Amino acid sequence: MLIVIPARYKSSRFPGKPLADIAGKSLIRRVWERCLQAASAEDVLVATDDDRIREHCDRHGMRVRMTGDCLTGTDRTWKAVEALGIEDVVNVQGDEPLISPDDIRAVVRAYESDPCAVYCGMCEIVDEADFRSPTVVKIMTAPDGRLLYASRAPIPTDKRHGYAGAMKQVSIYAFSRKHLAAFANHGKKTPLEAIEDIEILRFLELGFPVRMVRVTQSSIAVDHPEDVARVVEHLRLSCPDS
Repeated sequence: MLIVIPARYKSSRFPGKPLADIAGKSLIRRVWERCLQAASAEDVLVATDDDRIREHCDRHGMRVRMTGDCLTGTDRTWKAVEALGIEDVVNVQGDEPLISPDDIRAVVRAYESDPCAVYCGMCEIVDEADFRSPTVVKIMTAPDGRLLYASRAPIPTDKRHGYAGAMKQVSIYAFSRKHLAAFANHGKKTPLEAIEDIEILRFLELGFPVRMVRVTQSSIAVDHPEDVARVVEHLRLSCPDS
């Protein structure tokens, strides 16, 4: 399977985020290096809309493809693979510098067991601040792992809006060419996707089954500049030579 890493320069919350320095390496390079532990260099592709990111990837030997403007990272993934004839694709979001290669492989295995569904990672929320944060996507599933809903709101809560535990999305997706084409050819965000700004909801709204895969809690998404310090501290404590 091809791993695609969407990388958009003009992030509203963190402009230039893919090129942000994290302990001497760019964010996008750290994501790419993690993906290389799950696939060969030929099977990892950065998809971007910006020449600065393309030049950076070329300089560091990272396979890269230009896509132009896209609504979401999944739309960008389709643009990157549309002409390549690739049938099965993994999308690893470009803001996950600590993503676990084992987690990527776990999502791939789940997809390969039943490629009729779209697959995505999730893990337990262990900090109530993350539960309350609108930058953390909360996941609601049926007992068998089927995605019921995803929201930036703190869900689920009790009737007093208390925190009783929850799951969050880990941005590893696996899908077929058919899934991707239907997603992108819709041409606009679906109603709930537009409200929540969560792209996985488009698959649900278009009628595709989505299954969530339990993965580890090792990932720290970089949504804001202050998240860089959290990643650097994690690297200092767990990977002093990284």
